[in-house]
Amino acid sequence: MENKVLIEKIRKKAQIWLGEDYDEVTRNQVQAMLDNPDSTDLIESFYKDLEFGTGGLRGIMGAGSNRMNKYTVGAATQGFSNYLKKEFAFLQEIKVVIGHDCRNNSREFAEISADIFSANGIKVYLFEDLRPTPEMSYVIRKFKCSGGIILTASHNPKEYNGYKAYWDDGAQMISPHDKNTIAEVNKVRTAADIKFKGDKNLIEIIGKDVDEAYIDDLNTITLSPDVISRHHDMKIVYTPIHGTGVQIIPAALNRFGFTNIIHVPEQDVVSGDFPTVVSPNPEEPAALSMAVAKAEETDAELVLASDPDADRVGAAVKNNDGVWTLLNGNQTALLLVYYLITRRKELGTLKGDEYIVKTIVTTETIRTIAEKNEIGFYDVYTGFKWIADVMRKNEGKKTYIGGGEESYGFLCEDFVRDKDAVSACCILAEISAWAKDQGLTTFQLLHRIYAEYGYSKETGISVVKKGKSGAEEIEAMMKNFRDNPLTEIAGSKVTMTYDFASLKGHSFIDNEDFSLNMSTTSNVLQYYTEDDTKISIRPSGTEPKIKFYIEVHEPVNSVEDIPEAEKAASGKIEKIKVSLGI
Repeated sequence: MENKVLIEKIRKKAQIWLGEDYDEVTRNQVQAMLDNPDSTDLIESFYKDLEFGTGGLRGIMGAGSNRMNKYTVGAATQGFSNYLKKEFAFLQEIKVVIGHDCRNNSREFAEISADIFSANGIKVYLFEDLRPTPEMSYVIRKFKCSGGIILTASHNPKEYNGYKAYWDDGAQMISPHDKNTIAEVNKVRTAADIKFKGDKNLIEIIGKDVDEAYIDDLNTITLSPDVISRHHDMKIVYTPIHGTGVQIIPAALNRFGFTNIIHVPEQDVVSGDFPTVVSPNPEEPAALSMAVAKAEETDAELVLASDPDADRVGAAVKNNDGVWTLLNGNQTALLLVYYLITRRKELGTLKGDEYIVKTIVTTETIRTIAEKNEIGFYDVYTGFKWIADVMRKNEGKKTYIGGGEESYGFLCEDFVRDKDAVSACCILAEISAWAKDQGLTTFQLLHRIYAEYGYSKETGISVVKKGKSGAEEIEAMMKNFRDNPLTEIAGSKVTMTYDFASLKGHSFIDNEDFSLNMSTTSNVLQYYTEDDTKISIRPSGTEPKIKFYIEVHEPVNSVEDIPEAEKAASGKIEKIKVSLGI
């Protein structure tokens, strides 16, 4: 009975999309779903409305309220326009920036959004073509805009697209602006509420001049120009994985001084179909396989990759046996944090007010590096908007050095407010040159960091649960972990638990509850054990999956101890997986 009621409710919702306010293609797609005896597509397309999560609006493209299409994008833009006009009513001119990546329909969605903003009397700066997400963030700040959007689904499969909304500081929106925008979007009930007819006089196309300014500013963050000049011809393979990085990253590397950038021609092809990969995700070894093959062929020293919207960075280096090894996001962040602090110490430029930021699921070794070097440290929720929130609160008071997350995102500069693969690629190349100047490979430098600050090994496991039933299953899994808390993991007693949904922690050592000092709640559970293991569990905010983050530590006294420590850590992780039932 409950299922029949649900389907009837969904059918009524879908029938609204058969009205004359919707185009013929959309009406035909919806009618086909209504006529299909199998209601699966109908349910998945209409059982809910797309909502802003940690990454904004994101979903599979197609007709329906739970799909990415001109109407869901239009409703988001109309609602955002309404909210901007309320919040910035005191301005003579409200301005926004619109960017997009390589995905199918991204340009169309960007132009539709430009029309809607302009129809609402808002000035629009629209990029002439695809550009990296961080460059869009940069332009918001540079042009003193009230906000901006970018059409991208980051590293998701080709069926997806997305819509990220940004505030006047260049960062993705957080409360109250995200919730208030959602409230305005929810008031847009049908296509008739959306102003699709744009004012071309309010739309300005931007491109090369902005690119040059962005690259010029990025060049100011280099810490070792003399080292780069000595190793300018170091062979670096770079792949954009069919995305926006092809426009900017080789040029930025050249501006830094690197003269030997080796391309992967097949992956320089801009395509929303991502023809050479199953998934354009730099976390996936397969996505970097062609770049690694090119590195082997050319005897390169570093492989760099960016995801489709060039905000996340992937890297590969040769290990001590000359075998190419992919760095995970924690290792990349470790290298960047270590270098940004160590190099400033060498240069004598630390003033005492510097700080770094990481997310709560990112390696604790970063905390160790910061604390041992007496650098300020912040731990925030997953999602780069929380790192940007710390930057916003400290602007003009403290000096930002860098911030990152295990999911391959890092920001080296303070004039952008989202993760930036452009600057990350440049600084990673600089780190490789700096290591080479000391007679080290990048891999050996990483091991030196472990020897100095402790060995840690991190593994992320995602359990995919698609659709409405999947969402319910994930919710049940989180409830089970809360109702039946773990007291032992892989033979090691749990000493501390954090539940960020209730902002409560519990110490098993002292048998005491305590409050967690966070600005808001988040659906994340964490366990700490006697053997210095950290387990984090959270549903993804942008994908149909529940994520498990495992971090284990092993004692080392020197670089020579690391292989044995790695072996022990790998064994421990396998036991933890069994304990968690994954």
